[in-house]
Amino acid sequence: MIEDDAALARSIAALLRAGGHAVDHCASGEEGLTLVSGEPYALLILDVGLPDIDGFTVLERLRRRGEKVPVLMLTARDALDDRVRGLDLGADDYLRKPFEPQELEARVRALGRRRGGDPTPVVTIGALTLNRSTGQAEVSGRALDLRRREWAVLDALATRAGQVVPRELLLAEVFGYDEPVGPNAIEVNVTRLRSKLAPDGPQIRTVRGVGYLLDAG
Repeated sequence: MIEDDAALARSIAALLRAGGHAVDHCASGEEGLTLVSGEPYALLILDVGLPDIDGFTVLERLRRRGEKVPVLMLTARDALDDRVRGLDLGADDYLRKPFEPQELEARVRALGRRRGGDPTPVVTIGALTLNRSTGQAEVSGRALDLRRREWAVLDALATRAGQVVPRELLLAEVFGYDEPVGPNAIEVNVTRLRSKLAPDGPQIRTVRGVGYLLDAG
């Protein structure tokens, strides 16, 4: 998230973290360009009015250098020309301030699904069903009581079922860069998930030295 309003940034970050997202934040366009170049972000929330370069310039530079990260632009401006300009420069969605938290969450979820190549909110792997709109998961109709980071790990694995997900990628998707992370943080959450998925849910397999794989069968 690139947003220079500190209070708004804190509230958005808290909202998204409560929904299981890892959130990195900076307050200037130049710092944001540096951050995006170093991480495979699932989504960029970009404010138009920034203190150094505006959001349009940030977006233009990102697209010019080939960055394909979905971009949700935030603006206090209501001019049609501004909305059209942002979309023409490569924005994926546009949200005018002030906005309702539920609408921001819904747009974030929709852009995340679109990036994954599947616009539907429900993911099914064997007996496991994840509803990415409601944040609920079930195994054979049994609701799973998941903590925020357990959900984030399961979502990352389920949307890549049958693929090995590197541990470093899980860390980046589950924790923000400024959050304290213990040496076994991913392993602890995977262990809890295995217990909750058992006995009839898909298995999470460890690929030593690489990461984890959720059985697709």
